[in-house]
Amino acid sequence: MEQYITQVVEYLTNLMNSFGFISGFLLIILESIIPILPLAVFIALNVISFGPLFGFIISWCATIIGCMLAFFMCRKLRNKIDKKYKSNKKVSKFRKYISKISYSNLVLLLAMPFTPAFAINIGAGLSDIDEKRYFSALIIGKIPMVYFWGFIGKSFLESITDPYTIAQIAVMLILAYLASKVINKFIK
Repeated sequence: MEQYITQVVEYLTNLMNSFGFISGFLLIILESIIPILPLAVFIALNVISFGPLFGFIISWCATIIGCMLAFFMCRKLRNKIDKKYKSNKKVSKFRKYISKISYSNLVLLLAMPFTPAFAINIGAGLSDIDEKRYFSALIIGKIPMVYFWGFIGKSFLESITDPYTIAQIAVMLILAYLASKVINKFIK
């Protein structure tokens, strides 16, 4: 089984290399709009195909662009949804809850590797969250998330049981949280 997985990874990385970095970039943007696609696999393939630094940058930029595309698509649909569910108290309550989420909590939600980004993009797009605020939260929050999926380089089980890996991710989450506190003062 391990040999088969290695062959598949080699085939996919060769294919991605033949199309250049744009292939990895477009795959991640596509995943942001179609959430059933495996973001973790695409980020790992980018890091394997294009190296740790360039693979990280491609994945990080594409994730931010894809999330913003999903955010703006939902923002465009917001008026139609408001008209349709105007009298629904649950929808109204949900929008108010999302709109009031603190900047630091938004950054942490975006930074968590297992948080469904598509759901956050939809919620933020349908809420009253400011676009610039959401964009800056994505810039900060996606760093630890992309790092987690791209640089772990181990099996999933090993990654979540390795204290060093957990410590790295914890430090990155704390740094993202602290950065969000500083940046929040400038964007209010």
